[in-house]
Amino acid sequence: MPDREPHAISDEQWGDAKLIWDFHLMGHEPVRCDAAIGLGSHDLGVATRTAELYGTGLFPVVVFSGGNSPTTVARFPRGEAVHYREHARELGVPEDAILVEPHAGNTGQNIMFSREVLARAGVVPNRVLLVCKPYMERRSYATARKLWPEVEVVCASERLEFDDYLKSIGDEKLVVDMIVGDLQRVIEYPGLGFAVKQHVPADVRAAYQALIAAGFVSRLAKI
Repeated sequence: MPDREPHAISDEQWGDAKLIWDFHLMGHEPVRCDAAIGLGSHDLGVATRTAELYGTGLFPVVVFSGGNSPTTVARFPRGEAVHYREHARELGVPEDAILVEPHAGNTGQNIMFSREVLARAGVVPNRVLLVCKPYMERRSYATARKLWPEVEVVCASERLEFDDYLKSIGDEKLVVDMIVGDLQRVIEYPGLGFAVKQHVPADVRAAYQALIAAGFVSRLAKI
């Protein structure tokens, strides 16, 4: 375990959360795609990473997708997608390379509504790059594979270590809650028809159960 400043979570909980964090990362290598979708959230780093990847020539057009949620309305009062677009423009992404989808309220809507926006713009992709929060890669992938199965899906996120991400957000309990909540959705959503099923290793499941027992439950969905 790396040297780090004192945390609000125990070393054992940190280890469990790190294990789940690593599982959430798909490990995809960035490749040329026909379009990108920046999935809205509280994390402006999604727009930063999207701008970085655009600058490498990986895709010609991006849809920033997202309205608001209780966790983002204060930070992004004009909507997640609008703030993402503004940030990407500041980082050099040209206006004509950005499409905005300002209504999505969940990951499924991010995918479906962005697909519609791309179609209206005349873009029918064979391969799509999903840019999201690091711990959301696996769920985003599973959702897109369910709702858009004919498209090859590649995931990307900011290249941050777990400890650095905790520091960047500034609320360790919330980050661990969100990591646990995303894993719940990876496990449960296939049975509801929202995502494709993925194997979850036994040690990841054990870490998940331990963190739930320890009270990291604020982002669990009521399923």
